Amino acid sequence: MPLDTIPVRVVTPDAGLSGNARPLLMEIAERVRRLVEEGEPSAIDLSALPLTPADKDWLRARLGQGEIRVSLEAAGTSLLEESACPGVWWVTHRDVQERVLSEFIEITHVPDLVPAHPRDIKTGLEYLESVIYRLD
Repeated sequence: MPLDTIPVRVVTPDAGLSGNARPLLMEIAERVRRLVEEGEPSAIDLSALPLTPADKDWLRARLGQGEIRVSLEAAGTSLLEESACPGVWWVTHRDVQERVLSEFIEITHVPDLVPAHPRDIKTGLEYLESVIYRLD
């Protein structure tokens, strides 16, 4: 096939962007400012916003990748990814078929899903005590 018969389509870097990602990035910065100055955590429900897949890709690229990634398995997978901006987390919840149920940007020191519930800690203590008991 000659090269001049191959169809070529030029795609600009902003193809598919709705224009909503840039203001969202500024909103995230404002919420980080409130976390720093007032200790106020917050969350933005990405599924409630008119964002295209290109918007989300653009936003992910601007936020960057941080050092922490937490995966939770409970009736599907929840993935909590720290961005390059500490305190900004991209949280994705999927069902058992791996379909996205919800996506959030959480602006917080640690997402609410990560700390152990006191009841779970008590169950963990009971487990450890049974392990220790069986050592004898």
